[in-house]
Amino acid sequence: MNGRRKAARVLVAFGSVVLLAGAALHSMLAYPSVSAALAASNLSHSLQSAMRAVFLLVGWDWIVIAIIVLFAGFTETMLRRIVIVFCGVALLVQTGIMLRFLGWFTGSEMIVAAGLLIVSAGLVFAPSSTT
Repeated sequence: MNGRRKAARVLVAFGSVVLLAGAALHSMLAYPSVSAALAASNLSHSLQSAMRAVFLLVGWDWIVIAIIVLFAGFTETMLRRIVIVFCGVALLVQTGIMLRFLGWFTGSEMIVAAGLLIVSAGLVFAPSSTT
């Protein structure tokens, strides 16, 4: 394995670990407090349910992106670079939306770090390489 591919795989692994940690914190630690705050609010039951679903779906989305990036990074495929860069850019777009509505906080910092690591990994992989 050449150095460039090894470096890209390390970036893929780090980015995915950061993303999975963010998903775990979001889904396991933050969800109960958000759920309790929603229960105490005067929102209608349907809006409370929708907010809970969206909160869990964001965590699930990050898990899926991390798995896709790991598969793409550690398999020999021609589209590896495109898939990894696309997933990293998707995370950066999500971070931009999070920052617009929620501002800076630990979760947004984790997702931007994961996005930058993943985009960097995609750019380090040799273009259109099957090896």
